[in-house]
Amino acid sequence: MTMTPEQATWFAGTFEQLADNVGQAILGKSRVVRLALTCMLAEGHLLLEDAPGTGKTSLARAIANTVQGTHARIQFTPDLLPSDVTGVTIYDQSTHRFDFHRGPVFASIVLADEINRASPKTQSALLEVMEEGQVTVDGVTHKAPRPFMVIATQNPIEQAGTYRLPEAQLDRFLMKTSIGYPDHASTVQILAGAATRDLASQLQAIITTSAVSNMAKLAAEVNVDGAVLDYVSRLAEETRTAPETRLGVSVRGSLALIRTAKVWGAAHGRNYVLPDDVKDLLAPVWNHRLLLDPEAEFAGASTEGVLGRILSAVPVPQDRRGVA
Repeated sequence: MTMTPEQATWFAGTFEQLADNVGQAILGKSRVVRLALTCMLAEGHLLLEDAPGTGKTSLARAIANTVQGTHARIQFTPDLLPSDVTGVTIYDQSTHRFDFHRGPVFASIVLADEINRASPKTQSALLEVMEEGQVTVDGVTHKAPRPFMVIATQNPIEQAGTYRLPEAQLDRFLMKTSIGYPDHASTVQILAGAATRDLASQLQAIITTSAVSNMAKLAAEVNVDGAVLDYVSRLAEETRTAPETRLGVSVRGSLALIRTAKVWGAAHGRNYVLPDDVKDLLAPVWNHRLLLDPEAEFAGASTEGVLGRILSAVPVPQDRRGVA
């Protein structure tokens, strides 16, 4: 069943309200806010590579408050244990039963701060819940809430004492982007409101978490024409044969691009995906999925440059909307 034009119009209007609300706490970063919301509605997870003090925690709290959800922050350190993330089973002497005490991962929006500072064992504790939306402790499965989104951060400057995220875990993140510093006008606006330390806490909820789940289901019904599917497939094949890459985009990466393009199209009031939607999202969805050849990287190659060249080389299909 394909999303109707009326549903697409409603979706776009609601998405705009969500973006405007979150934008009150994250000033001057409209595209980053929209990418984060797209990631949530595509039921994926976001990796932010940013320096400290750019608003990563504020973004997570602003999204949680906007969708009437819960928020948790996990500060990843070398001594953090998997049970500190997922929770632990404790014996209750009064009831003579083992009770599960939920960890911070059981929140709507989970901020995993400086994820690359924890050991690989602790990092992997997030894998099951990120991929399957559930946690298994002592053989018992516990469902994560819906919506559920992990916003993980890593500091690109200070790498001493960190554990690099393996490709298998990077591939679990639907998108990777950065907030960056605000422009001059936004900085002045932030400084003028310095008396208010936490703008995100003042946001009012726009919709409920159940409505977010309904929006995600609705976005999945956006139509994707065969020509657009062929376009994404050709782009992925080019990343695998590019001389600068050792590892190209997997099938999971191609599916991720289609999922996000559906939300992006609906957010623009359409019940179909255009090639321009694919172009808009190619970098945040695929940048972290490419593994460059060391010699090419030493010579100055970058994932952004490789994707830009591939976009120029692969013919763009005609505007075939394919509305069923």
